[in-house]
Amino acid sequence: MGSKPIVRPPKLGKGSRVALVAPAGPLLEMDDLTRAQALCRALGYEPLLGKNAHARHGYLAGTDEERLSDFNSALSDPSIDAIWCIRGGYGSIRLLDRIDYEALVAQPRVVIGFSDITAVLNAITQLTGLVTFHGPVARSSMSAFTRKHFERILARSADVGRLERIPLASGVLIPQENRIVSLTGGVAEGKLVGGNLSLLQCLIGTPYFPDLAGAILFLEDAGEDLYRVDRMLAHLRLSGALRHLAGVLVGRFTDLQRSSRDGALGFDEVLANYLAPLRIPVAYGFPIGHIDDQWTLPVGVPARLDADAGELDVLESAVV
Repeated sequence: MGSKPIVRPPKLGKGSRVALVAPAGPLLEMDDLTRAQALCRALGYEPLLGKNAHARHGYLAGTDEERLSDFNSALSDPSIDAIWCIRGGYGSIRLLDRIDYEALVAQPRVVIGFSDITAVLNAITQLTGLVTFHGPVARSSMSAFTRKHFERILARSADVGRLERIPLASGVLIPQENRIVSLTGGVAEGKLVGGNLSLLQCLIGTPYFPDLAGAILFLEDAGEDLYRVDRMLAHLRLSGALRHLAGVLVGRFTDLQRSSRDGALGFDEVLANYLAPLRIPVAYGFPIGHIDDQWTLPVGVPARLDADAGELDVLESAVV
């Protein structure tokens, strides 16, 4: 299908009206709604809770019709400045063929989430060119690090440049989980595309799979077994999706399991098997994914990856 021209939504600021929706998994505690609204207010936004945000239908936050109604109602409301997903889970992919993309074309606005919301973010950017935001869900607590990067990307239309690493106290060993490791050195430039590996794999062969030609792909996941990560990367390779990438930055694969009785490979070995032969800059360990301190990444915006230094620069503003 090819990439659409970049469309940047208006930046968020004090008084921005933010629709809180749950297009995927159910909220297991009513306090999730309270925390989401409180976080909006702490950031200076006005929260507007989706009519069906509290609904539950098995492992979904309501029926497809209920979840879609909240999402599309927010898109059709001209007073809404942003749509912030309350949680991930599962279910976003069931809605992709009925989202009102034309409403986003007519009035661009911010859409935020991660994990299962990867499907929605990439579908929107692929079909409309609108920059979307891979960032914390609304029910999460927001550390100072996470808030700094969230507001920098979403509230400052002229602020581009290097994203900061997680700060570490001087004179101490770097914790294993905070190390960024170069797999293949070099510098790459391209648009940022990606998100949760499981959801990206599910989009292969659909109109919603992102155009990866010349892109910097970022990946994260949680609770997967290493052999399944291997299988998903194999699927991406076999589909040809990895063939024309400019670079890859791998975030955190939290709660990674190794349940196979037939031996084990290291996570770095699995990554190297699929990514090293591409001969492009690749590094892993970035603050992306199911972690307390995480970046907010604008999907569709040009960036520069320095795999040797473990650094990422956003080259253009994500908002206007």
